[in-house]
Amino acid sequence: MSLLFVGTEPPSFDMWLHERLMAERGLEPVAGVDEVGRGCLAGPVVAAAVILPCSLESEGVADSKALTPSQRERLDGLIRQKAVAVSIAQVDAPEIDSINILQASLKAMQLAVDGLKVRPRSLLVDGNQPIPHSIPQKTVVHGDAVSSSIAAASIVAKVYRDKLMAGFSERFPQYNFQKHKGYATREHRQALKLYGPCPLHRRSFKGVS
Repeated sequence: MSLLFVGTEPPSFDMWLHERLMAERGLEPVAGVDEVGRGCLAGPVVAAAVILPCSLESEGVADSKALTPSQRERLDGLIRQKAVAVSIAQVDAPEIDSINILQASLKAMQLAVDGLKVRPRSLLVDGNQPIPHSIPQKTVVHGDAVSSSIAAASIVAKVYRDKLMAGFSERFPQYNFQKHKGYATREHRQALKLYGPCPLHRRSFKGVS
């Protein structure tokens, strides 16, 4: 079973190019690494690391932001079934406030890599900031749109975090986290004005305190 591109049209580029270039240098297995929740006002930043089998026939999965929730759910199950290894890590709001969101995002990605049951020989990291790790890595701007491994990591991280935030709604129903997932929507900002921040909020972020 292959991981097919989900969207209006398949990508015109090779979603396995970066993975193949690493493999040609003898740096496989390759782990794709991505994070979600960086711009939220509440909740953790969550990262995932995914090693896909090099033999997997695929046109690539899409960036999680380009998928519907049902598409992400389906692909999350397929990725977990087919992947060589999957790992998820998070850094919570108090630590985000303490070390700043950039460092928290990099730490979450580092922890996700360290949690892989199969040690990769190279990393493909979404964005332009390398993570603090000894494993050889390549940063890829908009990597979740051009690399199958990074796209898979973005889907796994997004599905995990969305479920986490929906669960928090039971503890803090006044914020409606299950709807906006902690992002700075108008509804969320209005709730902050009415009720103030809860323990999940990032108090160092503008508009929270």
